[in-house]
This record gives sequence, structure tokens and C-alpha cells, in this order.
Amino acid sequence: MNLYFRLVGMLLTRWRHRRISVWDGSTYSSRVWPSDLDTVGHMNNAKYFGLMDLGRVDLMLRSRMHKQFSGRGWYSVVAAQTIRYRRSLKPGQRFVLRTTLLGTDEKALYFQQTFKVGGELYAQAVVQARVLRKDGGSVPAAEVIEALEPGPLVPDLTLPQWVQDWAVGVRQTGHDAVA
Repeated sequence: MNLYFRLVGMLLTRWRHRRISVWDGSTYSSRVWPSDLDTVGHMNNAKYFGLMDLGRVDLMLRSRMHKQFSGRGWYSVVAAQTIRYRRSLKPGQRFVLRTTLLGTDEKALYFQQTFKVGGELYAQAVVQARVLRKDGGSVPAAEVIEALEPGPLVPDLTLPQWVQDWAVGVRQTGHDAVA
């Protein structure tokens, strides 16, 4: 439930944040609420994923990516995600969630999301997102990128090799995907 409060808070204070380019990435600051905690007393691993959703919403709203998508009858869904926890976020601790577009392959967009406290990395995630058409089918990543901000502003969107390998692994189906 607290993610709804955070979402409403983000939407109500959005006017204070400047518009950004999708290539700049976005930052969302918050603190660890009591309802974020697990039985050990640090932020529950599932809360990271919910907060990452808010980070991507922030990027999409502030960069106007959502307008590009809705105007074309598109929407995005998470296809896969992975996270590495380095330190525990404690009760009341302030953190900054940074969301950037890491790159693309032929089918998906990949976002990198980091949780930091005072510049120190606490968790780092990669999210594979597909863009779908409301009337059915998927949108190739190249078409999505072209719709966002075409021209010389587009950075190199080549994925790091480990992300490419991970993407191949998560697309495998059946029992051969499990070692």
C-alpha cells in the first residue's frame, strides 16, 4: 500500500522536477519506511522491485516517454529483472534510486537501476522491458528508440556482454533453462 502513497506523492510533486531527456536518466529520493522492513529489520527484497517500478515511472513521466507510448497505443511490461544487493537499507535511511536506459537488443529495452546512500552503492538491478501494442504484438526496440528522441542525441545503446548473456538465458524456455 505504501507504494501507492509514494506514487501519489511523486505525482503531486512532479511539477517541481524539471523535464529530462530519456537519455539523462532520473533520480527518485525516498527513505525506508517501517512497512518496507522484513523480519530482520532491513528493507525487504521485494520492496526494491516495487520502488524500481516507481523509478521507471518517474523516468517515463519526466522524459515524456509515456506520451510517446500512449500516443502510439503502446505500453511497457517487465519481462525479466535481476538485482544484486551489496548493503542493507535500514529503517528511516534515505536513499536515491537512479534509473537509466542501459541499452537495447532487438526485442527489449534494458534499464539499470541503482540504490545509493551518500554516493555509496547499496543495490544494482537490470530490468528487461518489452513494449507492446494495445491492439496486439510487440514493438521492436529500434522502433521505440526512434520514437523517443531521434537524431544525434541517441547514445550508444549496446548492452554490456554480461547483460546480453543474461538476456539470452532468461529467454530460454523449458527445462533446459534450469541447471
